[in-house]
Amino acid sequence: MTLFNKPSGGSDSWFKLGLIGLLVLSLALRFWGLGRFNSLVFDEVYYVKFAHDYLTQTPLFDGHPPLSKYLIAIGIWLGNQLPIGRDTVNSLAGAEYSTWSYRWLNALTGSFIPLVVAGMAYQLTRRRSYAFLAGLFAALDGLFLVESRYALNNVYLVIFGLLGLWFLLLALEGRSTRRSLYLIGSGIFFGASASIKWNGLWFLLGAYGLWLIAWLLRWLQTRFPNHAGLQLFTGTTETTPADRIPRSPLQQLTHLAPWQIALNLGVVPAVFYRLIWIPHLKFNTTVGFWELQKQILDYHERVPNGPKVHPYCADWYTWILMLRPVAYYYKVEAQGGSLLSTDPAVKAGSTVIYDVHAIGNPFLWWFSTLAIVLVCIVLAQQLLNWQPTQRTGGGVDQDRPPAPSSPSLNGTETWLALFIGVNYAANLLPWVRVTRCTFLYHYMGASVFATMAIAWLVDRWLHSTQPNLRTMGIVAIVLIVLAFIFWLPIYLGLPLSTLGFRLRMWLPSWV
Repeated sequence: MTLFNKPSGGSDSWFKLGLIGLLVLSLALRFWGLGRFNSLVFDEVYYVKFAHDYLTQTPLFDGHPPLSKYLIAIGIWLGNQLPIGRDTVNSLAGAEYSTWSYRWLNALTGSFIPLVVAGMAYQLTRRRSYAFLAGLFAALDGLFLVESRYALNNVYLVIFGLLGLWFLLLALEGRSTRRSLYLIGSGIFFGASASIKWNGLWFLLGAYGLWLIAWLLRWLQTRFPNHAGLQLFTGTTETTPADRIPRSPLQQLTHLAPWQIALNLGVVPAVFYRLIWIPHLKFNTTVGFWELQKQILDYHERVPNGPKVHPYCADWYTWILMLRPVAYYYKVEAQGGSLLSTDPAVKAGSTVIYDVHAIGNPFLWWFSTLAIVLVCIVLAQQLLNWQPTQRTGGGVDQDRPPAPSSPSLNGTETWLALFIGVNYAANLLPWVRVTRCTFLYHYMGASVFATMAIAWLVDRWLHSTQPNLRTMGIVAIVLIVLAFIFWLPIYLGLPLSTLGFRLRMWLPSWV
């Protein structure tokens, strides 16, 4: 049997309106009350200060590459030219800056992540309904919303990494000059992701993994040319003419020669990474580029792990179930407090809790974990159930078909499962050997692909001929939307009663 029933692609007009709606929703959620909490929230105490140092050309040391701080500094400079958000100004970073000035660019950037996810999903499958669901679920992820509303760096890392993958997908369908331009753009975005944090390289690792798998499957097909299992991956049983671009994405990947990968996904990211340090090194003259890279590595190797280092340290295996989110801001206020006195939503005589929790949408994350496990299991069965062709005495290769009860995927589904599985693993597994304190937000890169997995399942269920599957799809969407609304106050830092706060802390480890 097949895992999914083929869905309807949907019309182009509703798809465009849907994407516009996602952008409007994302912008509204990120910009509404952006100046709330006239302070430096969580790691803003570092990044806004570093951005100020760049604006004033003050020497500094940071444990990450400088690109995100450049962007925050640009946002501050532009924000200070506009008469917006001047009602919340502080000098906590070393000069008077409005909270809006150092947060607005993050909010704008984060608003486009759902569209990038939708665009990538459409490029993978040509399914408008699937692309819209992938974008919708990305817009309903609470952790991405929280990270977008403060001057932090993870939204830049994720969007650049996703753009690198999207441009690589676009390059597979391009010809000649267009393909070369897309490949260069892909390399630049991968370099930009690594220029935010070194773990931005995990997106590039996913691209390498897909390319190597494509070449492995091509080699296997040359050995077993009549095997149906391999035809599923490559999409054809015939030799593709050299002057035509093959239809299968995996075949298209093998049309990228090693020198193209080395140049565009090796040299280009490395050159971009090196160039991005030039402004930093102009006024940080005590050490050179390579010595600075060594200092950054030494810094991360010295950071220990455990609650004594930071109360919200969370090992990688806890991320997939969201066992230990991070409280970015927490304050209890009685009547007359500075926050209550300016908040019209709080009634007289109230005592409320203001909490910003960097926590994903619980139902979305838990469903996504189940979905990525299911997709990987089915893909593994697809790979393991086929048997190499057996050579008979007459020298003819005979195929051994998979067992009738084993699940199967069509060509598009196999390509999507490979793309999701490889990139999920590339963004999660490298953390297994990391010994320093890590946090839930380090899972953001991998979580995007888990979200794409549940979106694909839900899309297939919605278009199934079986009523129970359609009901499952509707229930999944409703639960994800309601969960987002229920936990929205702790994403936005809205006032909550003590009971309201406790109702949202479902696990003791969330507090």
